[in-house]
Amino acid sequence: MNQWEVVIGIETHAQLATISKIFSGASTAFGAAPNTQACAVDLALPGVLPVLNKKAVECAIRFGLAIGAEVAEKSVFARKNYFYPDLPKGYQISQFELPVVVGGEIALQVGHGEKAYEKVVRLTRAHLEEDAGKSLHEDFRGKSGIDLNRAGTPLLEIVSEPDMRSSDEAVAYAKSLHALVRWIGICDGNMQEGSFRCDANVSVRPSGQAELGTRREIKNLNSFRFLKEAIDYEVQWQINEIEEGRRIHQATVLFDPDSGETRMMRSKEDAHDYRYFPDPDLLPLVISGDWIVRVKSELPELPGQMRERFINDLGLSAYDARTLTASRELADYFESTVAIAGIANAKPCANWVMVDLAARLNKEGRDLGDSPVSAAQLAGLVQRIADSTISNNIAKKVFEALWNGDGATADEIIDQQGLKQITDSGAIESLVDEVLAANPASVAEFRAGKEKAFNALVGQVMKAAKGKANPQQVNDLLRQKLAG
Repeated sequence: MNQWEVVIGIETHAQLATISKIFSGASTAFGAAPNTQACAVDLALPGVLPVLNKKAVECAIRFGLAIGAEVAEKSVFARKNYFYPDLPKGYQISQFELPVVVGGEIALQVGHGEKAYEKVVRLTRAHLEEDAGKSLHEDFRGKSGIDLNRAGTPLLEIVSEPDMRSSDEAVAYAKSLHALVRWIGICDGNMQEGSFRCDANVSVRPSGQAELGTRREIKNLNSFRFLKEAIDYEVQWQINEIEEGRRIHQATVLFDPDSGETRMMRSKEDAHDYRYFPDPDLLPLVISGDWIVRVKSELPELPGQMRERFINDLGLSAYDARTLTASRELADYFESTVAIAGIANAKPCANWVMVDLAARLNKEGRDLGDSPVSAAQLAGLVQRIADSTISNNIAKKVFEALWNGDGATADEIIDQQGLKQITDSGAIESLVDEVLAANPASVAEFRAGKEKAFNALVGQVMKAAKGKANPQQVNDLLRQKLAG
């Protein structure tokens, strides 16, 4: 593999978060019975005309601003001509020579831990277009059915430069892009419903060669796992073909998750095959500077900006800041927790969110929105650790009770279960004296230089205190007594 360099570019179709279609008033809601959300415009009935959805344009502007791209003052819709059963008009309305968004970039992190590295993927463009319908091949007794509910659904096609060099980089890019479109509210990102679909253009070339190899496009990858598996298979297939003396031919391929293989669907079309020309029914899209300024004022704080603030204002590490801004929901939950627990407790809040809460959510297959522990409840728990009301060990029990509880606060659980930490030095000293008197062998071992004996004595004191004694006080008093 080292003698070969992998080159990957990704085209992503993000369904825009509008309640109606891009050129008609029909609903975009998912799950309706077939052909119940396709109006006269979507069906291409004679005499109908498309009317551009303003909300879809604003979504494109938001995206362009979020990636630092140029939002075109003037862009043009074109007809992309091809014939397929789920395309009633015989053409798709898209943008070709003059797209609405030009350039921009996505910053991402590849890998984890010591091997992680930063990478920037450049974007070529993003353009508005309508989706096609869907062909259904099951339960039709050997025939195919057509569902036109998706016809006319607004899409933003986001095209990257061929900047990725591995499936890991491609997945990191797709995840970063997925998080961004959800963060700025232009796409729900539901890959199972087809709201976020990736096409991967993959080629290989000898290491050090400047000229690109012949690419093959893997269509409609709707999960990050499939994206990685498809690219890995395709890369190895292309290398094997070249090494065995065969040429790679430009083609569109599909990935079969069951076999883990890609298979050719059709020879790859080029732009001229689609006979693009400006749509005569749609005027050029003109976006004023005032419109861009207004949309910019409505943008939320972006992930990169929030990461910098978490590092500079809250004292978090770069790793913590990146982890906590992996999604808008996670960042909002963390910020809500800190708002109650206090900035001084930002690091403990981060730890509880990233470790304990995340582990429990993952174990039970829940999303953050389904967490039984609210940000306010978690903040209350962190506060009680910070003021020494409970120890970290007892906090685990409180968290468990919060998770399985009925909305009770940390304070209520601590009171109900009698979990308040013992901080009275006299009470702790009494327990220490009892343990030392009952364990002369461990005392002798410690004084003979065996540190493990000290840990055993700490454990005995905590056991006698039923886990409620302040661990630091126990340690300090024990060392004082043993040194005497």
